[in-house]
Amino acid sequence: MTKTALITGASRGLGLALARALAADGWRLLLTARGADALKPVADELGALALAGDVADPVHRDRLARAVHDRGGLDLLVNNASGLGAVPLPPLASYPLDVLESLFRTNVLAPLALIQATLPGLRERRGAVVNISSDAAVGAYEGWGGYGATKAALDQLSNVLAAEEPDVAVWWVDPGEMNTVMLADAVGAGEAAAAPGPETVVPTLLRLIATRPASGRVSRA
Repeated sequence: MTKTALITGASRGLGLALARALAADGWRLLLTARGADALKPVADELGALALAGDVADPVHRDRLARAVHDRGGLDLLVNNASGLGAVPLPPLASYPLDVLESLFRTNVLAPLALIQATLPGLRERRGAVVNISSDAAVGAYEGWGGYGATKAALDQLSNVLAAEEPDVAVWWVDPGEMNTVMLADAVGAGEAAAAPGPETVVPTLLRLIATRPASGRVSRA
């Protein structure tokens, strides 16, 4: 039976790299990202269904859930889409609370809402959830408090979900620094260019999916 995956933030970076690898393995893909112009060529390349939109938008999440249902369920949900928050990275003492509230909607509430919407199908097919985390969830890095707080919350949601849903594998993955647009926005293009490419994380994710180890936090390192 052909396996189906839903990947958020799939138009670039880690989401795109993983989508290409899964497509090469014969997976059927549902891909989403905010920019339709960037997402369409990816979907055309991979023979995937593209549904552009913001995962923080409940209407868009409903569209994604309906698409999953129409395809008979889901084997893999990858919550990769993420926001950075305020830039330049501010200290918590002056972090804009409206920006932080929006960041929690994107980085925490949206992944949980997608999990809730697709969980029946994931249970039925003994599927898996991959939530992309960060070392900022566990480390005290100046300026990364807002982003790190959202990833720490996502880690704990993943941890409890794993305990509550024994038939669904749940991994929250810290990919380490990657040369992505987000990292460049945070630290500058020069420093970001020195980081490994997101494709270097894909073997870790493929190994998880193929071998299905116990649910838990996974670091590429």
